[in-house]
Amino acid sequence: MRFITEEEVLHDLTMPVAIELVERSFRDLAEGTAINHPRSRVILPTGSILHYMAAGNSHYFGIKVYSSNPKTGVHFQFLLYRSADGLPLATLEANHLGQIRTGAASAVGTKFLAREDARVLGVIGSGFQAETQVWAISQVRDLREVRVWSRNKDKRESFARRCAEQFCLNVVAAETAREAVEHADIVVTSTNSKDPVLESAWISPGTHVNAMGSNWLIKRELPTDLVMDRADLVAVDSVEDAHRESGDLMIPLAERPGAKFRAVELGGIIAGKTPGRTSSEQITIFKSNGLAIQDVVAAGYLYELACQNQG
Repeated sequence: MRFITEEEVLHDLTMPVAIELVERSFRDLAEGTAINHPRSRVILPTGSILHYMAAGNSHYFGIKVYSSNPKTGVHFQFLLYRSADGLPLATLEANHLGQIRTGAASAVGTKFLAREDARVLGVIGSGFQAETQVWAISQVRDLREVRVWSRNKDKRESFARRCAEQFCLNVVAAETAREAVEHADIVVTSTNSKDPVLESAWISPGTHVNAMGSNWLIKRELPTDLVMDRADLVAVDSVEDAHRESGDLMIPLAERPGAKFRAVELGGIIAGKTPGRTSSEQITIFKSNGLAIQDVVAAGYLYELACQNQG
């Protein structure tokens, strides 16, 4: 049984590979060749939480387990098994695995839902996940400008400098959230906010929005009128997960008695079973919560590469 470190994950799981793997996982779910179980949580009075999510395909299955606590942060591990016989294959340190595949999921959403000529990216948030969002989306669209805003001026300016250097992009720190997203072609919300971080009026016709910061029913980053009134297409990674975790979608539904859940799964769009964007003026949203099958395919790839490298 192999142990794969964070350093190996960072070295071997490049973003182009991660995007290809995540896109394949969406298609496999849509075609019924993969199984995904939603995230569950054990919440303790101490504030510590154990989160776990599992999935499998014809090659591998596994479970991601991570703990979180306000004082000590978040700590991820992934356990990989062989589907054919249940043999345990590897344990992976998975902080960066999750970070990279989350960025890759937004890239896949952008690839299939954003306008082909989308060139300006607006990002709200400058934390652990936001950086790979920029990296990933730059792989599927030729970005002319990236604008980032977060509450801490020093952090957003540092983020802008770091991303500009690492990804060879024109990245600027915006003075306000509105300045970051207004007239942007693609918008990413990457925060842990409980309340909307932007206003519907700031989103122009034709914009694609990736909302990926929250996976709790009590939290949301998007306002009700954007989700319910202005968005022409809302896609999710899993309808089942969305009902359990997407405050961005379920809070607006609660505010609109009688309204119906209208989100579709991104995998169906990728597989050609569900229509995607049909005009350049449509506003599209991809509400991402993250799926264990994305971790499975990434972990399987890293395991195979480790076996090849070690002989």
